[in-house]
Amino acid sequence: MIGQDVPTLLPALLTDLLFAGNGADADVTVEEGNPAMQELLQGYGEKIFAKAGKGGTFRVSADRAEVLKDAGCVIYAGDPQAASRYFQDRSALGSDEEEDPGLTDQARVNGGIEGLLHALRAGEAVLELCDAMDEACPEAIIINLGQPVARTTEVFEKRGYRTYGLGRTPMRGANGVDTYAKRLQIRPENVQAVTAGLPGFAFLAEMKDEGKDLLKKLKKAAENGELGSLAKRWLGWWDAVPAGEVTDHAEFLPAQEGFIPEERPEFGETVEKRKERILYMNTVREQGADSREGAMAQLLLLSKVPPVRPMKLALALLRKETAEIPAVTRKNNGVLPQLPKEAVVETALVLKDGEDQTPAVRVPEALADILCEVDSANRLAAKAAFGDREALREYVETDPALDGLDRLYCLDVVNALIEMHADVLKHYQ
Repeated sequence: MIGQDVPTLLPALLTDLLFAGNGADADVTVEEGNPAMQELLQGYGEKIFAKAGKGGTFRVSADRAEVLKDAGCVIYAGDPQAASRYFQDRSALGSDEEEDPGLTDQARVNGGIEGLLHALRAGEAVLELCDAMDEACPEAIIINLGQPVARTTEVFEKRGYRTYGLGRTPMRGANGVDTYAKRLQIRPENVQAVTAGLPGFAFLAEMKDEGKDLLKKLKKAAENGELGSLAKRWLGWWDAVPAGEVTDHAEFLPAQEGFIPEERPEFGETVEKRKERILYMNTVREQGADSREGAMAQLLLLSKVPPVRPMKLALALLRKETAEIPAVTRKNNGVLPQLPKEAVVETALVLKDGEDQTPAVRVPEALADILCEVDSANRLAAKAAFGDREALREYVETDPALDGLDRLYCLDVVNALIEMHADVLKHYQ
């Protein structure tokens, strides 16, 4: 397990491995450079392993080579310096003139100009990890949670690693599948939903309850403006209903009415949540998971983890299980036949004895067109992360999020931002 977000995910990762997944004799290693955090995670993990009573080992180390040695699967949840670098860029993109905000609208986490810079910085960390994996575990499967998920997944793939990504799930959020189900007064667990598209840009392809089609009702609600102005507009453009956070979708599109990028997006845990997590982990470490206090602390930890389930995906792939896992990012290979086979898409992953048996999903043609445009931008950004100046230029020339802007000027801005981050963008030196 690699990346600064691993401690946040660790309670759910170990629970899914040792209890839900019956991971007897599992060997888990975690990379952590901070000595105090090493001690906390080591003690916490040992107590959870002891509670499971199934053998195996748990080790926390700052030595990446030691952590990766002979790994069968690497769970990557990294996004180095994401917050501090984002706010640097936001300041540089803005303007002191009240009448002229500059390119502040392009200060986005995953799309546009800042989405490109985010991908370049994240790509550096991914490529450094790949260098270490080449030596320690060249055959490992990667479960990637590193943002921007479509772009970092493509970087791993271009380095030759079999990679599956998990981004912000389309099952949650104001326009998530769960919310839509409740709106229709149906229990979310009774709904059969198919989402299809790209990470952060997914749409409902199907939604049923005991065979009854619910998608027509949702489209009618969107048409009436009941699902928000963006959902109404996109229904008119693409005959499709968005799934997940519509603010994520809007990041990949030109500036438009109804969308203002967040001024202070969250990157991982807040300071308050981190302090709370450390307190609960310390309780488990000191009291044990069998004690009343430890069990309560563990329940509180599990109640606060993100809804992604990377360990469930990892076990299904490693054990060659039969399973269906929603919203998995990977190479298209025909799952969305209207997109190129090399596209990086997000749909449910259907496995039979470990083999991908996902049925093909078709979307409205107008939606397929914009999916192709956004996917092309994602893959160009990933290619640019290798230091490819031609891919960088082509990204700026074709990214749909830059429509309506002077693209030559945008390229000058991108180059200036790259220079500003010269200390971390080694492939551009």
